[in-house]
Amino acid sequence: MTEVPLKSLHVIEDDAAVRASIVAVLESWGFAVEAFTDGESYLAATGERPVCILLDVRLPGIDGLAVLNELRRSGRQVPVIMISAHGDVALAVKAIQCGAQDFVEKPFDDADLVNRIRAAIAHRAGEDYQAANLDILTKRELQVMREVVAGNANKVIAYNLGISPKTVEMHRARVMKKTGAKSLSQLVRIAMRSGTDPAEVSR
Repeated sequence: MTEVPLKSLHVIEDDAAVRASIVAVLESWGFAVEAFTDGESYLAATGERPVCILLDVRLPGIDGLAVLNELRRSGRQVPVIMISAHGDVALAVKAIQCGAQDFVEKPFDDADLVNRIRAAIAHRAGEDYQAANLDILTKRELQVMREVVAGNANKVIAYNLGISPKTVEMHRARVMKKTGAKSLSQLVRIAMRSGTDPAEVSR
C-alpha cells in the first residue's frame, strides 16, 4: 500500500454501515477522518479545515446539494466529492455543475475512491482532461452524450431517443472512448467545458 500524508478528511453520510466502511477504508490508507451523520451538524461544527469532503447526495434534513451550496456561499472552497446511489446520478451531475469536484457511485472501489480523493486534493481533477472536440461525435452520439450528462439512465435515454437500450450502451461506449472520459463525472466536465449545458436537455 502506498503511503499517503496524514490529512484530515470529512465524511458526511447518514447510513451508519456505509459511513463506518468509508472511515475504515480511508484510515487504512493513512487519512485522518472525521464523520458526520447529517448536513446541519456538519455546517454547525467548527474545527480543523479538511483537505477534502465526501458528501452524500441524500441526507436527512438538508440534502447534499444544499450543503454544497452553503459551503460555496460561505466561501469554503474545499474540494467536495459527492457520494451517490445509482438513482441519485442526476442530482450528483447537478452537484458537479454547482462546484463539486467529483462524484462516486455506491458501492465504490476502495482504491478508486482514494485515487479520486488524491486527485481532488491536488486540484488535478479539473486539469486532467481539457475540453474535447465534440465535432468528432456523430449526431446520435452527441444526443446520447447530452442525455447521459443530464443524469438519465439508459432506459430513459432509449425512450427519449426512440432507440433500444442496447444501442444506447453502444453509443455511450463510443462517446466515452472518443472524448477520453474515464468516468461519468469526467464526461460531465468535458461536456460543460465544451459548451454543452445538461440543463438544456429536455426530459
